[in-house]
Amino acid sequence: MRSIIKDMSLSAVVAGFVAVLIGFASSVAIVFQAAQAAGADADIIISWIMALGFGMGATCFFLSLWSRTPVITAWSTPGAALLATSLGAISYPEAIGVFMFAGILLLLSGVSGLVDKIMKLVPLPIASAMLAGVLFKFGLAIFDSMMSDTFLVGVMLVTYLVSKRFVPRYAVLFVLLAGVVLVLARADSNLLSEVPMEIGSLVWVWPQWNISALIGIGIPLYIVTMTAQNIPGVAVMRSSGYQTSVSPLISWTGFTSVVLAPLGGFTFNLAAITAAICSGEECHKNPQRRYIAGLSAGIFYLGAGLAGTSVVALFSIFPATMISALAGIALLGTIGMNLKNAIIEESNREAALVTFLVTVSGVSFAGIASAFWGIVFGAICLLMSAKLRKKDQA
Repeated sequence: MRSIIKDMSLSAVVAGFVAVLIGFASSVAIVFQAAQAAGADADIIISWIMALGFGMGATCFFLSLWSRTPVITAWSTPGAALLATSLGAISYPEAIGVFMFAGILLLLSGVSGLVDKIMKLVPLPIASAMLAGVLFKFGLAIFDSMMSDTFLVGVMLVTYLVSKRFVPRYAVLFVLLAGVVLVLARADSNLLSEVPMEIGSLVWVWPQWNISALIGIGIPLYIVTMTAQNIPGVAVMRSSGYQTSVSPLISWTGFTSVVLAPLGGFTFNLAAITAAICSGEECHKNPQRRYIAGLSAGIFYLGAGLAGTSVVALFSIFPATMISALAGIALLGTIGMNLKNAIIEESNREAALVTFLVTVSGVSFAGIASAFWGIVFGAICLLMSAKLRKKDQA
C-alpha cells in the first residue's frame, strides 16, 4: 500500500479514467446490439453492462497490481459486432454457451503459452507498425470530427497543443475538461438531472450447448478476439517496453470470461486502444509508475459496472465527436512513437510499411482481422528481404 501511495500521480489516474470513458462510450452501443440480437430484455442488458464492468475492473486492477504494469482489459468490440450479426438464430441460453466456449478457448491459449510463443517471433518494428495501423484511424478521427463540430474539436486540439508545451503530463486532462465544459455549456441546463440514479441487478442464465453455434459462432468469436484484440494488446505492451509474460494475462481474461458468461460477460481480453493511453509518456514519465493507471481504470470500471444504467446514460450525454476527438488526441503520442519504431531501421522499413498498410486497409481474409494479416504479410516481407540479402552477400 505504501508503494502504491508513493507511485500515485494525477496524470496516471486521469489516464485510467480516460481509458474507461473511451472504452465505454465508444462501443457500448455495439454491446447493446449484441445483447438485443441474443434476445436479451432490458434487465438482462443491464446485467451485461454490470458483468462487463465488474470483469474489466477486477482484471485491470489485480493484473496491474500483480505485474506492476498498466494492464488494461476490455470487452471484445469486434466480438460484440460479430455477435450482433450472428446470434439471431439461437436461444439466449445457447448464446451463453457460446460465450463460455470462447472463454475456455482463451483460457487454454493462455495456459498453453501460445500467445507468448507467437509474440516472441514478431520483431518490434513489425509489432509497432501493426499497432500504428490499428491506432491510425483514431488519429484521423480527430479531423473527421472537426468537420462535424469544428469549434468543439478545434478548442480541444488547441488545448492539447498548449498543454503539451507547458504541462505535458496533464495535457489529456485539460483536453477532457475543455470538452466537458463546452458540451455542458451548450446543453440544456437540466441535462444532468435527466440521468437516472439507479443500480441494476445481475441476471444469471445457465448455458445450453448447441454444437453448431459453438463451431459457427464460438470459434469465430475466439479468433476475432485473439487477432483483433489480444495480439494488438500485447503489441502495446511490447512497444511500451513491458516484457511481462502475457500467458497469465490471457489465462485470467479467459477465466473471467468463463465465470461471468452466465451474467452477460461475453468476452474479456487485453485492450489495445485504451491500453495505449495508459502506457505512454502522457500517463507518466516513469514507466514503472504507469501501473497506477491500470489500478485507476480497474476502480472506475468497477464503479461503472455498479452504476449500470446510470453510467450508460451519463456517457450518452457526450457527443460522438467529442469522444472520437478525445481518443485520437490521447493517442497522438503513441501513434508517433510506433511509427518511429517501425521505420527507424532501414533493413526493416519496407516490411514494416507493408504491415502498416495492410493493417490500415482493414482487409479480412477467412474472417480474420487485418491486424493479424498485417503481421503475416510483414513477416513474409521480412523473411524474403533477409534471404535476398544473404544471397547477395554470398
